[in-house]
Amino acid sequence: MSHFHRRTVLAGATALAAWPAGAQPAAWRAVADAAGALDQCHAVVIHQHGAEMFVEAFRGPDIGTPVPIKSVSKTLVAALTGAALDRGEIPTMQATIGQLAPDLIPQDADPGVSEITVENLVTMQAGLERTSGPNYGEWVSSVNWVANALSRPFETKPGARMLYSTGSFHVLGAILSEVTGRSLLEQARDRLGDPLGISIPPWTTDPQGRYLGGNEMSLSLPAMIHCGEMYRRGGMWAETRVLSEDWVNRSFVPVTRSPWSGLRYGYGWFLGEAQGDKFALARGYGGQLICVVPGLGLTLAITSDSTRPARSIGYFGDLMNLIEGTILPLARRDTT
Repeated sequence: MSHFHRRTVLAGATALAAWPAGAQPAAWRAVADAAGALDQCHAVVIHQHGAEMFVEAFRGPDIGTPVPIKSVSKTLVAALTGAALDRGEIPTMQATIGQLAPDLIPQDADPGVSEITVENLVTMQAGLERTSGPNYGEWVSSVNWVANALSRPFETKPGARMLYSTGSFHVLGAILSEVTGRSLLEQARDRLGDPLGISIPPWTTDPQGRYLGGNEMSLSLPAMIHCGEMYRRGGMWAETRVLSEDWVNRSFVPVTRSPWSGLRYGYGWFLGEAQGDKFALARGYGGQLICVVPGLGLTLAITSDSTRPARSIGYFGDLMNLIEGTILPLARRDTT
């Protein structure tokens, strides 16, 4: 049984039935008024119980065009971590860098780096100085992104608190490549893209040719919905098991908390609750979102202008108001 209460739904892509053009439920048009008024918002797609409730592009690319999802990429790398764990390529979430990929650790790293666990990385609790925020530019200008991230000083003990850092996910992606013998792109296409029926284009690589873990991936809005729906269904898509139900359950268990938004964080997902409805968020810079509300049978995806910030007290707050103030009340009207 999922950590979240989940309603049994029709499985598979056929369950994502679209309403005929112009025949979407009239009540959901309130979403268009609220979302369309946000000039940073590009498009919104909402599915409930496997059926399309709302889809509209207000501005920006067409619905089916892959767009930058920014740090929603972290949620996909977390999913690939689960896939590796399911296959025994990672023996346990407490396995360390020193055990799994010692050759990634630079000679000048603190000895404690070897004891950082997979769980520390996927929850961004490695304890090392961040590579995100003001440090991001210097990090991606370095000659070895993995070595640079692992050479940074400890700001806290691993597992003590969340230090939001794309470097943690890039190191995790490098470990996944080491233990599988496959690039992150190959893993993403084989273990997510193929079973979900979605396209995953190549994205940024580091100087060593490793695909960036945790940023710069692109997906279409339907592909984002497929990813969210797979998690909502406990790791299943159609008749195919993509991720184990255990991994999905563990992903939605809070491990730490964001110091900025106050949302809790599991394995690649921000976690919150609104009027008793638990939700999980994949969140990317500029306002790229996948939101899963299992108790309401709800999955939604939002794309936005990826060149503008979306802070918790700014546009991201507007999106949370859209979700909690408009979308969830509409979804609560039909939970059958």
